Amino acid sequence: MFAAERRQLILEMVRANGAVSLRELARVVQTSEVTVRRDVRALEAEGLLDRRHGGAVLPGGFTRESGFPQKSHLATAEKTAIADLAAGLVEEGEAIVVGAGTTTQELARRLARVPGLTVVTNSLLVAQALAHANRVEVVMTGGTLRGSNYALVGSGAEQSLQGLRVSRAFLSGSGLTAERGLSTSNMLSASVDRALVQAAAEVVVLADHTKLGTDTMFQTVPTDVITRLVTDEPPGHDDRAATELQALADQGVQITVAGGATGPNSAPGVDSVPAGRQPRRDVPLPGQRRTHGAGPGQQLRSALLGEQPPGERAARVADLRRR
Repeated sequence: MFAAERRQLILEMVRANGAVSLRELARVVQTSEVTVRRDVRALEAEGLLDRRHGGAVLPGGFTRESGFPQKSHLATAEKTAIADLAAGLVEEGEAIVVGAGTTTQELARRLARVPGLTVVTNSLLVAQALAHANRVEVVMTGGTLRGSNYALVGSGAEQSLQGLRVSRAFLSGSGLTAERGLSTSNMLSASVDRALVQAAAEVVVLADHTKLGTDTMFQTVPTDVITRLVTDEPPGHDDRAATELQALADQGVQITVAGGATGPNSAPGVDSVPAGRQPRRDVPLPGQRRTHGAGPGQQLRSALLGEQPPGERAARVADLRRR
């Protein structure tokens, strides 16, 4: 495929989906991420799209929300790894709330195996995933159906959450930054997500690395309210994603990274968990921030990428990928 053909296809994917990861673009155009990144830079120089951490978005600073069919095919491997780890945080007999989204839908499929669980949700997809689970009770909010993501929104959804108290809220969104926290592109969805947060003692955000550093219109969860972030390991070349994780850790967010490095270099407050294993259940309550001799964000960069010269650092990244 010629460069002009690749770039036209990349542009069509971004226009159709709103935001696309470099991994997905490389898979579709059947080339390397290095080549795709070069194409994205060229398209950005022409003002046709904007680069983001690990991906590309529509120009204009704020991404628009993609529909469910587009979202369900983006970063599927990353969402699966994130859902596997997040499910390990849930205890038998807990009561939790789960928001709408394709990543939370993956989580719900795994929660079907947790006995005695009560799940409150505004997502038809989450409820469907748990509909036939034995010993799992599903409580739906009221509200008006928003067809683009199969979620119940509006005053009916928010009022049904008043007076509710559960142990944890599991939420996703369109973007996550250390400055603003979790955000989404739709006002009604953001309002319901804030009501879900108010009902929970702890807030767990599920976001793949392509959402790190992306800022959208409506804030749902400020950074200081987020207890834990469950994400996937950023690509070795994605320094900006690692920097965003560092900033989140510096603000006290506990971070669980699927497929990350483990061992003596792992930073305090960061669970770097190989795929297939469960994270520790040590999520602190909001406001209970841990302190260590060295800043967790500074140590996070070392844990993910290593504080090494460029040559050694590249070898470190290659070793992490082989694991």
